[in-house]
Amino acid sequence: MPCPCINETKGTAICNRPPILTIRAHNRGMSVSQAERFRRESQAEVAYRYLPGIGEPVLLVHGVGADQQTWQLIPTQLQAAGRAVITVDLLGHGDTAAQGDDFSLSAQAAMVRDLMDHLGVDRVHLVGHSVGGGISMQFAAESPERVSSLTLISSGGLGREVSGSLRASLLPGSASAIGVMTHQMVTVPMRQVIRLLALVGVENRDFSERTVDALERLQDRGRRRAFLETLRSVVGLTGQRLSVLDHLEILDPGRLLIIWGEADPMVPVEHGRRLNELLPGSRLVLIPGAGHEPYVDDPEIIVREILAHTASNLDRWQPVDLTVWERQATVRPL
Repeated sequence: MPCPCINETKGTAICNRPPILTIRAHNRGMSVSQAERFRRESQAEVAYRYLPGIGEPVLLVHGVGADQQTWQLIPTQLQAAGRAVITVDLLGHGDTAAQGDDFSLSAQAAMVRDLMDHLGVDRVHLVGHSVGGGISMQFAAESPERVSSLTLISSGGLGREVSGSLRASLLPGSASAIGVMTHQMVTVPMRQVIRLLALVGVENRDFSERTVDALERLQDRGRRRAFLETLRSVVGLTGQRLSVLDHLEILDPGRLLIIWGEADPMVPVEHGRRLNELLPGSRLVLIPGAGHEPYVDDPEIIVREILAHTASNLDRWQPVDLTVWERQATVRPL
């Protein structure tokens, strides 16, 4: 039975349907989950996790200031359905050290490619959140033959608009201000206040324990630098610097799933709607009440949609002609 929430003409859905499929687990050569690191040639180590399963792995790419733990139970739930899964800490994030001063989309995409080479993985189903969506599109532009499907969750790189808080992070003196805000003398009492407010029924998505978690991830000076440099590579004081909208030929609509929280305060949901309209055949899933991290607000829908999307694209990969896309011009300034 088709989902009653799907708008068949636009490929838009607000889904509450039951799980779509379960895939029997299959060992692709690694019999157990592995939390590992690998050393890139002449560079520092990259932290990743591999969960074995069937078929081409689902590779989850997190956003700026986060790490692979941000996906919470999503990887294990995908594996429970049989999918192989890879998560990774981006350069300067989590347990992956900063490697020089280049935190651009190209540098991050190159790291993802090196990880795939290290694991002997030819192709993946890419899932990118926020800046991770921009990295995933960069990777798809540079190595289209290695991408079986693409899922963008609250992705950057689709328009200029972005929250004022991210733009404010780039103001002069912001590094010192973030250093103060992330100090435990601030985060510990902040968490206590949030918990006290929750006891009396006062909750706010923009002032929650997830907010404190994000601040605590930036207590390390190296992570703060990586956060700011990564952010500066894609966001300026007037908004997002880069857009893929003038180069939509890199995106195959039939292999593209777009997911957005309808209450996203960071990147407007209109960006997802516009991409869906510009690419007939793509699928847009809107999650009511969810914010910028819909995989936290409603993980069941995210898992269900990724499983359905990757299953429908198991044998649909077609090479993309790179002659229409210059390697060094994968995203264009707005």
